[in-house]
Amino acid sequence: MAKPKDNPNYKVIAENRRARFDYAIEDDLECGMMLTGSEVKSLRLNTANIAESYAAVENGELWLVNSYIAPYDQAMFGHEDRRRRKLLCSKRELARLWNDTQRKGMTLVPLVLYFNHRGIAKIKIGIAKGKKTHDKRETEAKRDWNRQKQRLLKEHG
Repeated sequence: MAKPKDNPNYKVIAENRRARFDYAIEDDLECGMMLTGSEVKSLRLNTANIAESYAAVENGELWLVNSYIAPYDQAMFGHEDRRRRKLLCSKRELARLWNDTQRKGMTLVPLVLYFNHRGIAKIKIGIAKGKKTHDKRETEAKRDWNRQKQRLLKEHG
């Protein structure tokens, strides 16, 4: 597979940067999406938001809930901007996701929405556990310390 930086088709559309702060991500999974033509056209214009969305396993299917894809103006048949979109993954992965969410109390958080090296829209979903306030403070303190350490090394090195 080509490296994302080398490939002209690879393009990040939307990123949920808050997810890594609010959740401890234990594993991730790449899924395909069932989209309409106007949704794909809209995604090519970078008009999507996955910040307040989540994924859920319901009735043996994986769904992306509350994601936003802006309406495409030139479309003859438009789309609903916040509709539930079906995500595509294998039966084995689906069973593992169901097990993690139902039995272990994990959450499925969308991390990145992008076009892969073949130009196909994909979404990376993180299997995560929610962080408590003190965990968030600890993460922030570590980040600050690493930043300060880099600054000190730059000054003296």
